[in-house]
Amino acid sequence: MSLGHACVDVYQGAVAALVPFFVAERAYSYAAASGIVLAASLLSSVVQPLFGALTDRWEMPWLLPLSALTAGSGVALSGVFGSYPLTLAAVAVSGIGVAAYHPEAARAARAVASGGNTGMGWFSLGGNVGFALAPLLVAAVIAMGGLHASPLLVVPAVAGAALCAAAVRASRVRAPAGRPTESSGRDDWPSFLRLSGAVVCRSVVFVGLSAFVSLYVRERVGGGDVAGTAALCVLYAGGAVGTVLGGRLADRYGRVAVVRRAYALTVLAVAGVVLVPGPAVYLFVALTSAGLYVPFSLHVTLGQDFLPGRVGTASGVTLGLTVSVGGLAAPALGALADTTSLRTALVPLVVLPALGGLLLRGLREPAPVRQSAPRLPVR
Repeated sequence: MSLGHACVDVYQGAVAALVPFFVAERAYSYAAASGIVLAASLLSSVVQPLFGALTDRWEMPWLLPLSALTAGSGVALSGVFGSYPLTLAAVAVSGIGVAAYHPEAARAARAVASGGNTGMGWFSLGGNVGFALAPLLVAAVIAMGGLHASPLLVVPAVAGAALCAAAVRASRVRAPAGRPTESSGRDDWPSFLRLSGAVVCRSVVFVGLSAFVSLYVRERVGGGDVAGTAALCVLYAGGAVGTVLGGRLADRYGRVAVVRRAYALTVLAVAGVVLVPGPAVYLFVALTSAGLYVPFSLHVTLGQDFLPGRVGTASGVTLGLTVSVGGLAAPALGALADTTSLRTALVPLVVLPALGGLLLRGLREPAPVRQSAPRLPVR
């Protein structure tokens, strides 16, 4: 499940990694380039709750390999079309694939992990590794033949579909009438909505930096594409450590306490990215990555425990909708950068983690929901 998650989330990271190449090869403005990020996020944001609601009613394991192929096909075609509208359509298709994958995958992973923070941390780690590898993969492919080489980016999707299919065969849950295992407990919508608001703030910061940190660091330190790609890799690679560390810290100190402190760290780290000159920007990008990723898997398990009767919906919102919805703010940041500067456009990203921290104040730790572990098929 974790490896399949890595292959799918390559395509969330790939869209942002392609932005500098669209700017260089097609002379897109910042606003036009950020529109590509918006296209990947918009349909994903709209359909994500639908897929979450569906997985609350029925198990759909077949959706995992299909969504992996859909996500990869859209990104693979994005560099083929010279037309801007067709490029937007291609990345929108990829966004739908990503949206379809996450609710069912998170529900299945939670069952396999028996609700544990560490287990969900490893599952989330897979996705973050995919994010981290995306800039390297995109840079390697584009170096071979420019944007017209983008069809090669479908390879992780094929691998992800195979991994997802293997995981489904190995750990399929036997549930009556094809319905997911039900959990006991009362849905706490007010707490879930406050958590979702905080995750939206985190999402805008993450997507905004994903879209523009590469261009920003190239302006600040020079070094061309290499310097920008390195900054994006640092931003994504922090997830490899931060996600698993978040699960371990939560087991010791509690999820809500860890999430609050991570948001506080993010405020200081993003301020450093925006204000501190020279190569030190890489250090603050790394600290920002830690602040953004430590609470990543904890958002998912908290949401599932706040809505124990709607685990699919909670997964779709915390792992999918509120992550992709950050792309809706990307055009506003791009337009601000066009009229002022990239540095000015990134200043609002300092405030948002503080707002997220305010939403988390007074939030109480929910009782973990007990779910029956999946039974392996008898052969």
